[in-house]
Amino acid sequence: MPRLAPTLDRIREAGAAKRDPSITHQLRCGVADLEASGILDGVVKAGDPAPLFARPNLNHETVRLARVLRDGPAVLSFFRGRW
Repeated sequence: MPRLAPTLDRIREAGAAKRDPSITHQLRCGVADLEASGILDGVVKAGDPAPLFARPNLNHETVRLARVLRDGPAVLSFFRGRW
């Protein structure tokens, strides 16, 4: 099974090859600025316990992680949606 990081690197490289280099430069500078700000220090890393949270599902019902965990382990998937 391929690892995610090399796959994401290939996707980034393919995107960079298709766009104006000045835009790629701006994107990379923005990422570097965010990393330098320390914002990633508060990001949950792979293997860290998830914070207990409550969020609405697609049916507008509140789902609480604590309640889901009573039934056993849970897999969380995060996506940014449509911007």
